[in-house]
Amino acid sequence: MSEPDRPVRVVIVDDHRIVLDGLAALLDSVEGIDVIGEAASGEEAVALVATLGPDVVLMDVEMPGIGGVEATRRITAAHPDIAVVMLTMYGEDEFVFSALRAGAHGYLLKGAQQEDVVRTIGAVARGDAVFGPDVARRVLRTFSHPQPATVPFPQLTEREREVLALLANGWPNSRIARHLALTPKTVANHVSNILTKLQTPDRTAAMLRARRAGLGEP
Repeated sequence: MSEPDRPVRVVIVDDHRIVLDGLAALLDSVEGIDVIGEAASGEEAVALVATLGPDVVLMDVEMPGIGGVEATRRITAAHPDIAVVMLTMYGEDEFVFSALRAGAHGYLLKGAQQEDVVRTIGAVARGDAVFGPDVARRVLRTFSHPQPATVPFPQLTEREREVLALLANGWPNSRIARHLALTPKTVANHVSNILTKLQTPDRTAAMLRARRAGLGEP
């Protein structure tokens, strides 16, 4: 976390150049905040954070490669003193709770006021956890009124969920087939059914959805 006598050092991560430029311009104009780096993918963010050692990372959720949630998981595991704040357009529960499980210290939607973003950066740099009003209400509601445990992706069969969980590990069909004692053709058919039922364009998109839902190895 930042020391009281120096600016909060921030790395911004987003795959949209216009967002990066806008956030950098905004934060560079704020006294007490120093933007020290920018990244456009999860992998780049992990490497940049390891090199620069910022106090706070502003992280988008959906990006090419490993994405913001997995990047957050890797950063917080390797650098527990660095605070990650998700700044994204996605406010659905699956994104919010996946980010929290990954170790995020804050979650703001991109419609947040500029002063809220600045205030959040300062707060998480001091060790606080900060969430936008809508996200905070959702978190409180979940813990105040816990819902019965539900099976992820109920539209899938039990076998399809097993295949999806292994797919979330990044396993190829041949390895999944060996693990489940199935033929590669049967696994390929299951994967095709999964993509159709989840309305995802390819196995990478299905893998990302599965990871966000908590499937796959940590």
